[in-house]
Amino acid sequence: MTQRVIYWGSTGVLALLSLFAGFSYVTGAPQAVTGFAHVGYPAHLRIMLGIAKILGALTLVAPGFPKLKEWAYAGFTFTWIAAAVAHYTAGDGATAAFPLVLLILLGVSYMTRPDTRRWPAMARA
Repeated sequence: MTQRVIYWGSTGVLALLSLFAGFSYVTGAPQAVTGFAHVGYPAHLRIMLGIAKILGALTLVAPGFPKLKEWAYAGFTFTWIAAAVAHYTAGDGATAAFPLVLLILLGVSYMTRPDTRRWPAMARA
């Protein structure tokens, strides 16, 4: 029961934050636009990441699709590692650690997910 609460808590927080970020990227919220420009990313990447974050968030909470969930976890991993590096190299200091916090939360979600949300080859014995 505790593992289920940890899974849904971490996954729910990640999904909500990713949906919010995705919508702000896609709609061109001023903070998202200036943030991408600050780290040197092109505008079209903001749109692509926005769409990917929305789809990834929906994938994590939707029932079924275990193989697609693996891809969503991988995509979020790559995105947040790249975000941490981009913010660090842009001289953002402690702000660069926030994507790493999300990465840890993603790891908690990944490790506590139930067998019904795992790819069959990954299911626990």
